[in-house]
Amino acid sequence: MMEVDITQNSNEKLQECEKLAKEGKLNEALEILYVIEKHARTACDAPATARILVSIIRLCFQAAEWDMLNENIVLLTKRRSQLKQAVAKMVQEAFTFVDQTPAGAIKLKLIEVLRQVTDGKIYVEVERARLTRILSEMKEKEGNIDEAARLLQELQVETYGSMDKREKVEFILEQMRLCLARKDYIRAQIISKKISPKFFSNDEAQDLKLKFYELSISLAEADSAYIKVCQYYSEIYNTPIIRESENKWKEALQKMVIYGILTPSSHDQKQMILRISQDKNLEKILKYKELLDCFISQEIVLWNSITTRFQEVILKGCEESPNTNLFETDTDDGRKRWASLKERVVEHNIIVIASYYTSIKLGRLAELLHLTVAETETFISNLVISRTIFARIDRPAGIVNFIKICEPDLKLNEWSTKTRNLMGLINKTTYMINREEMLKAKGNNLILTD
Repeated sequence: MMEVDITQNSNEKLQECEKLAKEGKLNEALEILYVIEKHARTACDAPATARILVSIIRLCFQAAEWDMLNENIVLLTKRRSQLKQAVAKMVQEAFTFVDQTPAGAIKLKLIEVLRQVTDGKIYVEVERARLTRILSEMKEKEGNIDEAARLLQELQVETYGSMDKREKVEFILEQMRLCLARKDYIRAQIISKKISPKFFSNDEAQDLKLKFYELSISLAEADSAYIKVCQYYSEIYNTPIIRESENKWKEALQKMVIYGILTPSSHDQKQMILRISQDKNLEKILKYKELLDCFISQEIVLWNSITTRFQEVILKGCEESPNTNLFETDTDDGRKRWASLKERVVEHNIIVIASYYTSIKLGRLAELLHLTVAETETFISNLVISRTIFARIDRPAGIVNFIKICEPDLKLNEWSTKTRNLMGLINKTTYMINREEMLKAKGNNLILTD
């Protein structure tokens, strides 16, 4: 079909319909608009069709005819051979009505109608996503967190090519937040993988970076993954807008110290607290530096000295934000961290003792750790299982051995391998010496001949 531009011919009709609508003759105006809409649509004049569709719904909105507005939106999208560009323009115009529509059932109905007509249409996927987010926020305000999360999770915004990358990240962060609100940690973990940390290298995305890592911290704390929490606070600490505020970077650094200490001993944990200890800003929060040094040094740390010497740090929370006490005993999370701190102190002491002793009596070890024999056995067993230390408990003799006893066959094989390697090096060295002597002798012969 040949495309025809009828925009100029329809201008007078549109002005006439606007006058009729103002006079209260909305139905007559709509009848005229539907006639010229058909002519424009069959002529494949996308700009004219879009303008007419927008005029129809705008007149209904201005007249506050909400039922008629919803009916016309549905009807116009179902017209035979309706142009996609025209539908997109109409939906975009209708989207602007949402904020101006009276709250309650009227607004909810308009959103549902727009979501219905945009379902499955790629060219209006962004508008559908925004409408869904508004609907999700309404459900959340009503207290229906599950429904709000379900609505937003239906959107796979990471596949939307027409949506700005920043807006995609905002949607995904909102999905994470709602999953955490309903304690759906597994789904929140899956959703968090959709965001690449490289996106936050842009200075304009610093606010989203902070929000992402705050949500990630909540997710990691739920799983008691303190090493991840420490890493996330490190990212926050290194964010430019945080470094500009002394109070904010102090709070982040303080929490890095606390969560670094709470992390079970491992190679990664040791490397992490060593990196933190090298930060020069620790000099400005000396109490936290001293606390960290206790867990770096190869000395036994007494639990009583920790609770008395660092009472301000442990019992009063962060110096710059005292309302964020991580060891608040009135909460489950606070009690969990308090128990973890005790475990880390005992764990540190056992590792220190294992580095100095080849064997020690179980009773004496329990005395040094200020634990019962049964509790000492439990801690040693856990450290052996996690391969943090090597230990064997001889219960009849009441002795703990920290040195691995090698079997005679294994020791002989090890000696044989080392001897073979040594002989190989000797042979190679002898060959190289002989070669150098031969080259030198050959060179002397050539000089004599000349």
